Amino acid sequence: MEKLLRVGVITSTHGVRGEVKVFPTTDDMNRFKKLKTVILDTGKEQQTLNIEHVKFFKNMVILKFKGFDNINDVEMWRQKDLLIKREQAVRLSPDENFIVDLIGLDVVTDEGEKLGVMQDVLQTGANDVYIVKTAAGKEILLPAIKDCILNVDLEKGEMLVHVLDGLLDL
Repeated sequence: MEKLLRVGVITSTHGVRGEVKVFPTTDDMNRFKKLKTVILDTGKEQQTLNIEHVKFFKNMVILKFKGFDNINDVEMWRQKDLLIKREQAVRLSPDENFIVDLIGLDVVTDEGEKLGVMQDVLQTGANDVYIVKTAAGKEILLPAIKDCILNVDLEKGEMLVHVLDGLLDL
């Protein structure tokens, strides 16, 4: 399991006083109000940043970090990830999982057949859709509903599914 979770990506600077625009990669933008610190992943190193204030503009979060008061201090952070420790993450209900924990799980049918490996999650309006890649390289789309996803066992690295009629038809 990943120890760090991505909550956003810095897209650009905002103004000249050291603020940055962040595209949130979390379901709830308002969670930034509760965060005191984030970890900036520069690709070479990770740096803990203290959040001074948070604003919202359209679908973006505007962050100001303590000690960074000039556009030149933050300009090189474009396209860099903002991470949090797993302990800082929102609490999930028993049937919820972080997407990062689902990627790479073996997907097995309720008939004992290995269907493939979990590749990605499409987030649609009604329900998520899981993309499973078979050994033959084919992609299968499974709706993330209780009738289809029977159990997720992160410790075992396995997802138990029931393939609904017609899902494997071309």
